[in-house]
Amino acid sequence: MRHALNRFYWKLERLFHPGLRCSQLHYRDMLESAVQQGCDWLDLGCGHQLFASWMAKDEKRLASRSRKLIGIDLDWEGLRKNTIVSGRVYGNLQSLPFEPNTFDLVTANMVVEHLDEPAIVLQQIHRVLRTGGRFIFHTPNFRSLIMRLAAAIPESLKKRMIRILENRKDEDVFVTFYRMNTFDDIRRAAAANGFVVEQLRAVSTSAATGILGPLAIFELLYLKFIERPAHEERRSNLLVVLQKVA
Repeated sequence: MRHALNRFYWKLERLFHPGLRCSQLHYRDMLESAVQQGCDWLDLGCGHQLFASWMAKDEKRLASRSRKLIGIDLDWEGLRKNTIVSGRVYGNLQSLPFEPNTFDLVTANMVVEHLDEPAIVLQQIHRVLRTGGRFIFHTPNFRSLIMRLAAAIPESLKKRMIRILENRKDEDVFVTFYRMNTFDDIRRAAAANGFVVEQLRAVSTSAATGILGPLAIFELLYLKFIERPAHEERRSNLLVVLQKVA
């Protein structure tokens, strides 16, 4: 049933918003140019995969370019399942267990929204990055309508909704704080912690209501409307590149 509903949704998307792309693909495109051959790469909150589950080939291709790809997380079960990273570290992002100037690239895919103290994590990232290194992350945009609604929903109800809409297990749903999830918050945090904002943009992603059949049409029409430049800050996901300055 879910497979049939997904196929129906893709038909609706091509009809009502043919230019729409999953935000994971935008994130992958950013990493295509950032992951240089022989780089030292740290992925924060890596869990059991770097991208969405259907992007295994992209993971392998990008990982093969790095000299070293380390994944760090407090989800030990997820870490154990991660076959992409060359090194698994069970650790806290607020106290990264690495020497200064160790990495050329630090990444985080749908992790920043879960940070209780993002400024502390940025300080740690700045410490372990080499000068000129980049922190690239993909995270929800708290200015978007969907994120505002999600933040207002009780956690127990949110987990049930995510199970239905995204087919994700409860153990893959974590508490969110959204403390560095707007354009202004990111710019302030970057400036305060030794980074320059190299790229900051908002993109829409596939409709959250895709599994609900024809009801997804209303969300697709809304997503098409906010593709106008004036409505960028209403889009659902943020793609960010911060560079460490001397």
